[in-house]
Amino acid sequence: MDALAALVVRAAADEFNIDPNNLNLTTTDPALIKEQRKYCTIDKGCPLEWATMQYRPNIIGNGVYGIVLAVLLVGQLWFGIRKKTWTYMGAVGSGCLLEIVGYVGRIMQNRNPFLMRNFLMNLIPLTLAPALLTAGIYLCLGRVITVVGAENSRLKPKLVSIIFVSCDLVSLVLQAIGGALASIADDKAGSDRGVMIMIIGLISQVISMILFFGIWGDFALRARKAKVAGRRCTPPLYEQLRASKLFHWFQISLFLATVLIFIRCAYRVAELWGGFDSHLANDELTFMIFEGPMIISAVAFMTVFHPGRVFDDLWVPAGKGVRSMKHLDDSSSSIGLTEGWQDNTAYQRV
Repeated sequence: MDALAALVVRAAADEFNIDPNNLNLTTTDPALIKEQRKYCTIDKGCPLEWATMQYRPNIIGNGVYGIVLAVLLVGQLWFGIRKKTWTYMGAVGSGCLLEIVGYVGRIMQNRNPFLMRNFLMNLIPLTLAPALLTAGIYLCLGRVITVVGAENSRLKPKLVSIIFVSCDLVSLVLQAIGGALASIADDKAGSDRGVMIMIIGLISQVISMILFFGIWGDFALRARKAKVAGRRCTPPLYEQLRASKLFHWFQISLFLATVLIFIRCAYRVAELWGGFDSHLANDELTFMIFEGPMIISAVAFMTVFHPGRVFDDLWVPAGKGVRSMKHLDDSSSSIGLTEGWQDNTAYQRV
């Protein structure tokens, strides 16, 4: 394959009479510029205007972001494996990993900003990662509703997680398709189509997050009114958890993480909306403020107040909407569901 690719590149070079060691740096022909970019490096003096982004990402800044995210990924894996919160670990851990890959891509882009694969290695992972992080948040809210009191929610706790994780999946698929189309496009029109699909995916993510805030806010208000009216019914299984300060701070951290990711997604829509040639897409300072710090802070909240630490053995029952538990013997346990449910089933961590 490498030999075949080399022949294809060489054929293109022959068609345009390109000498890789003596490029025409004064040409204004878009087709010739596109072909010469394959041979461009900083050392050869190619104009930065030929690159997809009009700046070279800062190595130190992006390197620090990548290292911090790597540390947070280790924390996510530590708590996830130790507490066996597999679904949450899979979503958030994958998001962290994509973020790290994206910052590696930005460092590679500093070394050679003309190679499209370096640009795409920056663009696609950093665009997709937050959708995986919000999936982890959506898994948590359904459990919070169960602990606080499902009677205060207009939707069943499991349905909340299912609906919004599904919305996240749609957003992720659209962004992935858009990224794939942008990566294989042979011309600007094809690249723009891919970017537009990515923008649609990002917009769908922003809309689903707004709806998520609405559902969460409605639940919080109804729970507050029930408390004031003295008709709150705390599930007996979660009385100690609900009364703990850790659970209180967990809810605050979850809200803050969601707000931070929302800000980042709104910024990303604005950045891509004007295309790669827009001022916002080529302003590194704005990127370094609204991309890295937003995601790093969100993941930090999600790691310090990891749901495995907070829920411990109650993570799985809360995810199933279980309200009480009865132990049958010392070696096994079953889950008795109150409010008319008579089914007793053993559970495993998922």
